[in-house]
Amino acid sequence: MNEERLAVIRHSFAHVMAEAVLQIFPEAQTAIGPAVQNGFYYDFALPRTLTPEDLDEIAARMETIIKKGGPFVKSVVSREEALKRFEDQPFKTELIRDLPDDAEISLYTQGEFTDLCRGPHVSDLKELNYKAFKLTGTAGAYWRGDEKRPMLQRIYGVAFADPKELKAYLNRLAEAEKRDHRKLGKELDFFSLHEEAGPGLVYWHPKGARIRLTIENFWRDKHYQNGYEMLYTPHVGKSWLWQTSGHLDFYKEGMYPKMEMDNVDYYVKPMNCPFHIMIYNNSKHSYRELPCRWAELGTVYRYEKAGALHGLLRVRGFTQDDAHIICRPDQVEDEIREVLRFSLEMLRAFGFTEFKAYISTKPEKAVGEEKDWDLATRSLQKAVEAEKIEYDIDAGGGAFYGPKIDLKIKDALGREWQLSTIQFDFNLPVRFDMVYTEKDGSDCRPFMIHRALLGSIERFFGILIEHYAGAFPFWLSPVQVKVIPVAEAFDDYASEIAGQLKAAGFRAETDLSDDRMNAKIRNAQKAKVPCMLILGDKEKESGTVSVRYRDGRQVNGIAFDELVAEFSRLSNEKE
Repeated sequence: MNEERLAVIRHSFAHVMAEAVLQIFPEAQTAIGPAVQNGFYYDFALPRTLTPEDLDEIAARMETIIKKGGPFVKSVVSREEALKRFEDQPFKTELIRDLPDDAEISLYTQGEFTDLCRGPHVSDLKELNYKAFKLTGTAGAYWRGDEKRPMLQRIYGVAFADPKELKAYLNRLAEAEKRDHRKLGKELDFFSLHEEAGPGLVYWHPKGARIRLTIENFWRDKHYQNGYEMLYTPHVGKSWLWQTSGHLDFYKEGMYPKMEMDNVDYYVKPMNCPFHIMIYNNSKHSYRELPCRWAELGTVYRYEKAGALHGLLRVRGFTQDDAHIICRPDQVEDEIREVLRFSLEMLRAFGFTEFKAYISTKPEKAVGEEKDWDLATRSLQKAVEAEKIEYDIDAGGGAFYGPKIDLKIKDALGREWQLSTIQFDFNLPVRFDMVYTEKDGSDCRPFMIHRALLGSIERFFGILIEHYAGAFPFWLSPVQVKVIPVAEAFDDYASEIAGQLKAAGFRAETDLSDDRMNAKIRNAQKAKVPCMLILGDKEKESGTVSVRYRDGRQVNGIAFDELVAEFSRLSNEKE
């Protein structure tokens, strides 16, 4: 079934839910109830906070309404009629008054419930399968998303055309809950967040820091191999910098408040780009020097609303894997193609294989010359087509300062995540008067390309945790090898082997606790360690080891040199 039909079904379920809620709470005030991905929700002002038992009763009433059946009947009314019809529903009357003068005002009635709605809906309630929906929870939601407006209760549900599809979705949802990076991050001791010390700011624990360092080292090595140079820039800058860049005009709400020092206003950086431009403008550049490919793992700070914060996926302080390419117009096409190729190479190394691109083109209001927009947009499209990636065009969806590619991946559960972004910028080169000297000695304006491959280290790490369910491949695991002696008599041999592995460059730990061997193995499995070395009398006598892998395989009597060769192979084995 196509998504358009599913959206109609889900919106119809939202109306059925509203009818059921009003049967239980006749004094309830209704707000909005749209279809959303995989389901629907409806916002209500209710006399009390809902309980899980309330959701069960609402769901039971919905089943009764659907079984009874009946048509969805549309009627078109005047503004006056609509206001009179909903005179005891303040959220509906506000919506009606905000409609344009020439708007059609339509109502939909099913059973005893009438709602203000554009539609469409199924023709009859019996087209809904009462076994193909489930109410999944409640949450607070400000009316129209405004923190100064009333707080409503939002009821969420999921719905499909077929009960089998619902069951499959709920199974995926259960698996997603098991993989939740916040849960696994705590269980595996990767990171923590401390509301009392500052919401949205991440504390990296030793094991999480090990993985982060591995990611960052791989990132730096790959960038040097692909012709980039590394930069380090300050965390704060004078207000002049952000006024010139336009952030104070267009992005101030997303910035932390100013700090005054020596009677001068400073801001912590929400972006790295103005700092890279300052380095570029520090000296003159010839056409021969371009392109400049400059990368930085730069930590930035953005004031996200408290309600939007979500583990590592939405934070206030994060390290962006940022880069800027400053190039001549004749270099644009090759640079874009190379950036996209590099993005795919990096993402494939971390185990992602399914990609889709979204190309956002020139909006109605934009800066820059038409010929530059055409060149940039064609370059983006050619790059995507050359890599044979499925893509959609978001016509008019680009920023006012340039078109862009957003590259999305699918994880192990088939969920889509937006990671890499390749963004043209016709604005900052003008604002900061960036130039290079052409062959004839004239000053020319370079093109500037903003580029992030992983997005941010924090968010990317959260996605990786969920993709791998915390069981990272050997090269990324914070502890690659757990050395387990079967008894205390073999502790010295275990420590010797672990020391040799560390000297060979592997992340090894020894379990010298008083736990029995089986408990040590269980603890290593719980910690999702990819390899365990089991050492006893046979291994000590022969100077070998027995390897137990995370997937249950076991190989006995391996010589140390052979073990090092195997672990080296695993370390170099990217997806």
